[in-house]
Amino acid sequence: MNRFEFNNLVIQHSDSLRLYARNFTKEPDDANDLVQDTLLKAVTYFKNFREGTNLKGWLYTIMKNTFINNYRRISKLNSFLTKEKEISPGHLMVSASYNNGENKFVMEDINSTLTNLSDEYYVPFTMYYEGYKYHEISDHLNIPIGTVKTRIHMARKAMKKKLSSYKHRD
Repeated sequence: MNRFEFNNLVIQHSDSLRLYARNFTKEPDDANDLVQDTLLKAVTYFKNFREGTNLKGWLYTIMKNTFINNYRRISKLNSFLTKEKEISPGHLMVSASYNNGENKFVMEDINSTLTNLSDEYYVPFTMYYEGYKYHEISDHLNIPIGTVKTRIHMARKAMKKKLSSYKHRD
């Protein structure tokens, strides 16, 4: 039997293959895909067919094996992939990545703004930021508490003005 005769015989079985495929898939489109895969494999592996063998049985075996292999592949893939409905906000936080590049620029701008403050504002502000209390800063710098509070307030105001481009827009 030559390839042309074989292809014609295979095509003649396509209707019975389609009925057989519906037993596996239950969906007409999936059944058509399975038939198409089966026909393609049969034509591709024409050399493996032995004359005298039941062609219909051979085609059914190809279809059954194709279906089983596809099912296994899809099952394995689904076991590795998480469905969208299964992703909780907690899982999103674990898998999310952050852009540290932007944070680096922000920190550089903050440090630059801090170093541009005059010492009379810089020292009380950084001490307060490091956790010192107003009275401790006052004692250390030997200035009244009211002056400490004013300088820290002025430093914050200057920082806010210089860093206004980072203000959140809601």
